[in-house]
Amino acid sequence: MTLIWLGVLLVFGGVLQMAFQPIWRGRFSGGKWLRSGRDTLEPERPGSGFGIKSNWPGLVMVALGGAFLLAGAAI
Repeated sequence: MTLIWLGVLLVFGGVLQMAFQPIWRGRFSGGKWLRSGRDTLEPERPGSGFGIKSNWPGLVMVALGGAFLLAGAAI
């Protein structure tokens, strides 16, 4: 039962890490000014999408959690 709970926590933590990664990187938008002098919500550059380089800790946590879930189910 402990393996199952540990697997659930690792999977949940990995998904949260990947979800909050863009927030931890910095501002989503800003830096562009309209001719009227107001700030716009348009990002400076297009989004990079899902990247392995920035999300590898979350992917490792999800993989370990899945392994613990399978091991707990087999016992």
